[in-house]
Amino acid sequence: MSNLCRDDFDSGPKHVFSIEDGLWLGNLTAAIDLTFLRSNGINYIITVDSCPLPEIILNLRDINVKYIQVTDMDGEDLLSHFDNAYEFIKKGQEISSVLVHCYYGISRSASIITAYIMKKYKISFDDAFQRVKVKNAAALPNTGFQAQLNLYETLGWKIDKNNMQFKLFRLKIAARKVKKVKILPQDCIDVIKGDPSLICARPDPKVYRCRKCRRILALQSNVLPHYVNEKLSWKDSKLSSDYSGFQVCSDTIFVEPMTWMSVSQSESGKINCPKCQSKLGSYSWTMGCQCQCGAKVSPAFYFVPSKIDYSGFLQNVQATV
Repeated sequence: MSNLCRDDFDSGPKHVFSIEDGLWLGNLTAAIDLTFLRSNGINYIITVDSCPLPEIILNLRDINVKYIQVTDMDGEDLLSHFDNAYEFIKKGQEISSVLVHCYYGISRSASIITAYIMKKYKISFDDAFQRVKVKNAAALPNTGFQAQLNLYETLGWKIDKNNMQFKLFRLKIAARKVKKVKILPQDCIDVIKGDPSLICARPDPKVYRCRKCRRILALQSNVLPHYVNEKLSWKDSKLSSDYSGFQVCSDTIFVEPMTWMSVSQSESGKINCPKCQSKLGSYSWTMGCQCQCGAKVSPAFYFVPSKIDYSGFLQNVQATV
């Protein structure tokens, strides 16, 4: 299959640039140039493309390849790969040399290398990208990847799955895929959080319960706070703060999707209590929801406040009813 992908396209002349000792940025033509690879001691290759390298390269025993299947579109998730790519490049630099390439060597590969430089030297996106730009003036991550690199800086150069911006980012990625295939793909199952009523050694001090049967529905950490008359966006940096000074709305309670909701098999539907079947709210992966305050949230999983209670967790542990 990889050969079929490559025979139909021509990435043009070889474009390759030495970013620093043992680290190269290039296009597909450079990645399949065996003479170039050998002469520069490149034994590690990261392919960031829609198709893997041809077998003539993949079958070489002394070449270690990491394949990240991503197209050069704003809505693609490159952020989730930054940490693993960093470890691969770091190991490759310690042993020999590394080539990071995409099809043209401009957007995806430049993003991976910029993230690596950021993490390695603990510097900002702007400073790291300048180091790449000096070596390759054509380097230019698309706007979506630039926003992800900015978020990587906010996260302190390490993926934090509990960070609110990262949670919303993954939900947006999942929603785009649901729109295409009508169900939640397996590679996005991480956005569905566990049932908060299961036994938990260190539960949140405050929980949301069904007003009718008292079943625990969500923890405080499952809530996705939104601001009056503002669209909820993963690009909003104040979501990584303590929200002080901002008007957080409580007219609608938006939460992360959870396993008890059964929301992975369709684009939208009702959310009912898993114990007493009382209607609690609704969800929509693709259309989202607009709160009474004017805020737009998409995708949206929400409770109607009159259907739930916010209370203290009376026990340290509680089993599912």
